[in-house]
Amino acid sequence: MIKTQRRLSIRRQCELLQVSRSGLYYEPKGCDPDELALMKRIDEIHLKEPFLGSRKVSQALRSEGKQVNRKATQRLMRLMGIESIAPKPNTSKPAPEHPVYPYLLRNLDICRPDQVWAADITYIPMAHGFAYLVAIIDVHSRFVLSWRLSNTMDTSFCLEALDEALARFGKPEIFNTDQGSQFTSEAFTGRLREHGIAISMDGRGRCIDNVFVERLWRSLKYEEVFLHAYDDMREANSGIGSYMAYFNCKRQHQALGYQTPEAYYRGSFHEAA
Repeated sequence: MIKTQRRLSIRRQCELLQVSRSGLYYEPKGCDPDELALMKRIDEIHLKEPFLGSRKVSQALRSEGKQVNRKATQRLMRLMGIESIAPKPNTSKPAPEHPVYPYLLRNLDICRPDQVWAADITYIPMAHGFAYLVAIIDVHSRFVLSWRLSNTMDTSFCLEALDEALARFGKPEIFNTDQGSQFTSEAFTGRLREHGIAISMDGRGRCIDNVFVERLWRSLKYEEVFLHAYDDMREANSGIGSYMAYFNCKRQHQALGYQTPEAYYRGSFHEAA
């Protein structure tokens, strides 16, 4: 792509491919095939039973004949960026120097588009490695506003997704995330404050607070990701891009009166206007 599009800047090529610039230059390390298969299975177990911690997940894996202990399961879950939604005592911040904002959605009637946007990150398995996916959705309509794929769990690809959503769709009244270090960073929260957006953050380990993004992950993985073994980032980007277009423009939702997220987002916006 880079050789055949010499007139396009690296930034523009990444925007067109929806790949973070940090991921473009990343040299992936060799991954053990058995460990990759184990991570994929952990992801499947977590999607079905997100309340299970590393102890129960490792027990489930051993019951399937996999030789893995709890310490190894904990390490892989941390690498994948997943944890149990069950409350834990003495909850700590993932990055102590980053401020955590209050949760603003409790008892809030979300009744219009661009009232609340939400973002989250998930693990994406590939044949010879893995990647991280961030998506930003409009909570009222479930419309996916933007997304980015990256080889590294840094802040830059989250910022790129945020900048795209703001450029294309304006701004929300409230932006909700979990307390991951990417979202609590000054770079990310500062961008939200620059646009006058109220910042809301879930309690740690409570993915239920970001339930609509979690439902997107479940649909994406069962209907697309788990059905394919992407060879590389380009294949993953292509497959996920096709699914996001399908999810937004063709997948009807019962909760939306059997409308697609795009139709509901744009139709509701005109009605509200």
